[in-house]
Amino acid sequence: MEIQPLIDYARQARRDIVTMIYESGIGHPGGALSIADILTWIYHQEVDFSQPSRSRVVMSKGHAVAAQYALLYQFGFIQREEFSTFRQINSRLQGHPSIKSLPQVDATTGLLGQGLSVALGMAAAKRLKDEPHRVFAIVGDGEMHEGQIWETLQQASHMQMDNLIAIIDYNGFSSHDPVNNVINLEPLADKIRCFGWHVLELYDGNDMRQVADTFLLARHLRHKPIAIIAHTVKGSGISYMENNGDWHSKTPSDTQYQQAMEELSA
Repeated sequence: MEIQPLIDYARQARRDIVTMIYESGIGHPGGALSIADILTWIYHQEVDFSQPSRSRVVMSKGHAVAAQYALLYQFGFIQREEFSTFRQINSRLQGHPSIKSLPQVDATTGLLGQGLSVALGMAAAKRLKDEPHRVFAIVGDGEMHEGQIWETLQQASHMQMDNLIAIIDYNGFSSHDPVNNVINLEPLADKIRCFGWHVLELYDGNDMRQVADTFLLARHLRHKPIAIIAHTVKGSGISYMENNGDWHSKTPSDTQYQQAMEELSA
């Protein structure tokens, strides 16, 4: 397995995320950029679109869907000219994933806290059908404040749902504010372990080599669901967006867009 092509795919995804939001004039760049490397790994290494029965991806933090669209563009499910229609009326590229508009997103999400439950249902269906694939749920750190998340953690553990992987995008912000100032999540790893899950800490979720090591390890874990706590940087890859809560939902100006493209092409 070559790491450099994955790094290149993730860099291209970042360019497309920013372009999509710039051309349409609306979107959530910060949380989409933080998850770009992990989604790149999942789509290029875990999902086989040539198979009707395959691994599934649920964007529980649906507002970061620009990252998902950027990856689906790489597989030919979206056309370049659609970028400017992002979040516009009658566009296939809605502001949250919609299987009615684009079936390849796998799940319609939007209300935070619900996507992990959807992923659990998919994982249970795969078990009943004796399918070997896994279901990946991308959960925001601010989303961990939702009670439904913790109900699903209990249920998945009770069912020993080891084909379910929850990836917590721990970029440190709940919307615009530091997540642990809103409600302190710590000690997050210990809490999830106490709910009966395998827990892997990905200390730099924007380093493709660490992403690869963590997901390869996760393939060997059995008998419990798996949580990957991915420490990421909100706005990763663009200097003026990184760790800046203002870029949770904001559109770059012409000058800012040019700077972003220069930084992502360096």
